Amino acid sequence: MKNKTNYEYLLSDLSSLRGVGTKTKNLLKNKNINNLFDLLWKLPKSYTDRSLSAKIKDLKIGEIQTVNITPQKYNFPRIRKLPNRVVCSDETGEIDFVFFNSYEGYIKKILPLGKEITVSGKVGYFRNKYQMTNPKYVSEDASLIKQTHNKYSLTEGISEKIYNRIMRQIIDNLPVLNEWHSKSILSKFKNISWNSSIKELHKPENIGNYKSNFYQRLAFDEIFSTFLVNSEIRKKIKKIKKKNKVINYNAQNNIINRLDFSLTNDQLKSLNEINKDLCSTSKMFRLLQGDVGSGKTIVSLLAAINTINSGYQVAFMAPTEILARQHFTLAKKIFPKNINIDLISGKSEYKLKKEIHKKLENNKINIIFGTHAIFQKKIIFKKLGLIIIDEQHKFGVNQRKKLSDKGGTNCDVLLMTATPIPRTLTMTIYGDMDISIIREKPKNRKPIKTYSKLEIKIEDVLKFIKKEIKIGNQIFWVCPLIEESKKLDHSSAIKKFRFLNQKFPNQVCLLHGKTNNDEKNQILNNFLKNKFKILVSTTIIEVGIDFPNANVIVIENANKFGLSQLHQLRGRVGRGEIDSTCILMFKSNLSENAKKRIKILKNTNDGFLISEEDMKLRGFGDILGFKQSGIKNFKLADPIHNSDLFLLAEKEMKRIENSNEDIKKFKPLIKLYDRADIINDIA
Repeated sequence: MKNKTNYEYLLSDLSSLRGVGTKTKNLLKNKNINNLFDLLWKLPKSYTDRSLSAKIKDLKIGEIQTVNITPQKYNFPRIRKLPNRVVCSDETGEIDFVFFNSYEGYIKKILPLGKEITVSGKVGYFRNKYQMTNPKYVSEDASLIKQTHNKYSLTEGISEKIYNRIMRQIIDNLPVLNEWHSKSILSKFKNISWNSSIKELHKPENIGNYKSNFYQRLAFDEIFSTFLVNSEIRKKIKKIKKKNKVINYNAQNNIINRLDFSLTNDQLKSLNEINKDLCSTSKMFRLLQGDVGSGKTIVSLLAAINTINSGYQVAFMAPTEILARQHFTLAKKIFPKNINIDLISGKSEYKLKKEIHKKLENNKINIIFGTHAIFQKKIIFKKLGLIIIDEQHKFGVNQRKKLSDKGGTNCDVLLMTATPIPRTLTMTIYGDMDISIIREKPKNRKPIKTYSKLEIKIEDVLKFIKKEIKIGNQIFWVCPLIEESKKLDHSSAIKKFRFLNQKFPNQVCLLHGKTNNDEKNQILNNFLKNKFKILVSTTIIEVGIDFPNANVIVIENANKFGLSQLHQLRGRVGRGEIDSTCILMFKSNLSENAKKRIKILKNTNDGFLISEEDMKLRGFGDILGFKQSGIKNFKLADPIHNSDLFLLAEKEMKRIENSNEDIKKFKPLIKLYDRADIINDIA
């Protein structure tokens, strides 16, 4: 056994445990259990009490009971299909132990004649006699059986008995670690240690005791370890010294004054925060978070022009080609003519791509728009000063760190997302970044009116759509992703397309998961140019494309979506100054949660409020409607139920940062919670 004062014991390979061979180790690894520490979070779901023994005459049929018996006689039939039996007794009666597929030698070893043995298992009754079939808990040492045995969600191929033996081995050998928290923090949890907390967590009587000091302390450790890592990443990035950019505020304000709308207070505040970072000698690593339609793009383009006017190049990456082209078009419209703007896409001809590569290398392009292709190795920038990534909500902590490193010393990084998330999640997911938030919508934006309709009332919806088309408006018709099956999704969209095409001949186009990229861009461009009036689509239209003419969105089977995703889809309309409508369609018999979701959507257009409500209704794991690679997968902590612990962790982190406290004492905490690959140089 390793040094028990060392946390590294907990990071030991599973094979360091007695009784864990290659087969068991591989079975555990299949469940993402790679070391002893991982096993600590596989908590018991219930337990079986085998501590009390009963006399044979008092046994209860159908229940798990423990008995002390003496084997009297073996009955090993010669016919293979018949089971082996051992007749056993105590002073009150007899019981048979029945074994299927067990060798005689094994049975004689565990139940030697004339010796007192303790056995525990489910009691049966056959031909007027008590019996137990294939008992797993058999020992001469009663203390090994007469205890409470935890029941776990078992990994296939590992029995409850083996699981308990493995867990008990780890718990019995838990190292006593030096305390990493301050006295002030410990007092919040009645000074319980990490070691004691783990032991309490695995006691059967404590199953589900979420309010206990030990549970809260361990949940806090989990949250705080994330905050520590994020803080270290922030510090590392801030330590990178760059040449500060010099902003030409006259040039910036000339563009703002030429816009046909006024910036909101939130937009101006965010722009000031970004400008301050650009002017700093520390590298910017900032997230610009805003609700759908709140005007993040114009803020990012103003940051881009300020960077360009300071003598640097800008790379602007969008998730889709059509969105990249949309940003490119807006930049051409608002930027002065002397700014060299270009767009690179998968469809660009080889000759054109080569020409763009050469121009970027020679600083002949000031800002380049494109998809992830603009960060290919062969693309070299002469003087890259700002990377802007739009809608990259799937960028996890590791990817963001690599992105920050890629741009070089003098390159700032600005990420944007139109996915409002609750504050507790923002602290966790984006804690490594500085954050600017735009909540306000532009003054000319009207709230989107939201209605719910039963599917059988589709004729009413069609009448409304006919009226909207007559006055020149366009419509999105969204079919749901059913059980995440592209095939089902595809057929559902096609079926609706055929139905609507009969009602509105030659005015309907179709987009679904099997549409290839070129075709997809062509369809979206045609819809943007108003060549079609209705776009039947799956949820692939969710990401921020701007169709000013589209002012109605119909969402079928709306109860299949979460609140946040419905809000994102609703945000595809309401981009212009005309009244916009969202119609949520349902089959019938809505659940209480579905009714609550409709009510919330009808009552508010505030994405941040909606995300808070969504998390309360659905939990934080799927808050965004997809698995987000950047989300820390908490074992115990919950952003809804433990919001007080998140705030406590934030407060403690600020105290440590302000006092320049050495974080070396937190090394075990960081290493144990498996984030050491990001900050692996703590002494």
